[in-house]
Amino acid sequence: MIFRHLKDLREDNDLRQKDIAQILNVSQNTYSQYETGVIALTAEVLIKLADYYGVSVDYLLDRTDEK
Repeated sequence: MIFRHLKDLREDNDLRQKDIAQILNVSQNTYSQYETGVIALTAEVLIKLADYYGVSVDYLLDRTDEK
């Protein structure tokens, strides 16, 4: 499952996958796999990303279009 909002947020903030990977303390490859749904997002990663972007976890998971 590709997480559309996750990629859109990163691109809207002019960030590279490498930038977000550093924030999460993971490799760029691992973050890429989060974004494309190859690796499941953990609760810890979801919370860090939601806090970083100022959005809800549901938004990150494409369960809503409301940030």
